[in-house]
Amino acid sequence: MVRPFRRKGGKERPPIVDDEELLVVVDENIDDDSDNINAEENTSAIELEDDNVDSTIIEESEEETVDDITILLKNSSQIVIRTCLDIRRADNVLIVCDPTTGEIGQSLHEAAIERTDRVLLIVMPKGRHHGDEPPTPVANLMRQQSVIIAPTRYSLTHTRAIRQALKDGARVATMPGMNVEMFTKGGISADFTEIKRNISDLSPILRRKRIVNVKSENGTDVTFEVNWREWKMDDNGICNRPRMLTNLPAGKVFVLPRENSMNGTIVIDGSWESNLVDEPVTFIIEEGLVIDVKGGSIAASIRQEFGEAARRQNVKHRENVWTVAEFGFGMNPMARLLGNVLEDEKRLGTCYFALGDNTSLGGSAAVGIHIPGVLKSANVWLDDTQIIGDGKLLM
Repeated sequence: MVRPFRRKGGKERPPIVDDEELLVVVDENIDDDSDNINAEENTSAIELEDDNVDSTIIEESEEETVDDITILLKNSSQIVIRTCLDIRRADNVLIVCDPTTGEIGQSLHEAAIERTDRVLLIVMPKGRHHGDEPPTPVANLMRQQSVIIAPTRYSLTHTRAIRQALKDGARVATMPGMNVEMFTKGGISADFTEIKRNISDLSPILRRKRIVNVKSENGTDVTFEVNWREWKMDDNGICNRPRMLTNLPAGKVFVLPRENSMNGTIVIDGSWESNLVDEPVTFIIEEGLVIDVKGGSIAASIRQEFGEAARRQNVKHRENVWTVAEFGFGMNPMARLLGNVLEDEKRLGTCYFALGDNTSLGGSAAVGIHIPGVLKSANVWLDDTQIIGDGKLLM
């Protein structure tokens, strides 16, 4: 079968110079920044002394807003550190962020040092795409930790560095695409103990079901096989034991579609990667691989991104970047559909498919890219049992 996305040639991008681009955040820099901010605030206050009462009220209102955000950041960080990861005095904690998530990283650092003094916060260069490997110094540090927290623009979940850290005994929470608004509202504020209980209640429903069929009014009609024993039901926000891995905000159930078993059409109408979908994106699937993408400008960008990923692969394995790598559905009642897949795919009643690397689920497509898309109103059957109807969980 001819795959239309096979491409020849293409130059690989030069590797990142890890040691030069790795930035270590130290307390002295943070203190200097705080002093500068305080000085600016004092200057602004002096300038406003002669202004009218309305200006004073506006300034106080803005200060209250900043204070509110600080409190919300602290509350969410406490949830992550105490409830989700249950960090203890003996834990070695590594917090990995990038220039887009430094404020979140600092808040997590402040919460973590209340539980243990073995905390390191580092800022690495922003990745190029989901699944991009972290710089070598960061990967090496990961192997020495008992806890890794990674709020980053692009996902580190499906990387060799995280897989190796898990093998070495770390427990890991990744937060791809996290921003301050997401970290202080919505899915992160859910009752993760209740989510864990609700996910556990699905076990008898998933048991011995082999065929999954997904349909939607927008044209999705795809069927594939799963091994019912391989459903992942630990993405519930509680990550308190060695070798456990979770996304935060958490709340989904997912599985590896059996390779070569998927055929049909998938129409993404909710979000793709980090954008709400204005025009549905259609994927044509044959034997587990995407053979065509339709849907305007988004489809064109998908072709380009996955084409670049394919050129980085050995010629023999290039078409594997188009593997349908993952299927899952959301279980978090507080999660919203807001154009960030980290939260979108957890929204109660949605389902999603991911393309690319499936090795973290036991597959063979080691391609270094992994991007999900969300269906907001789908119907899902496991054998003859419908579990999602028009975007609502029926169980």
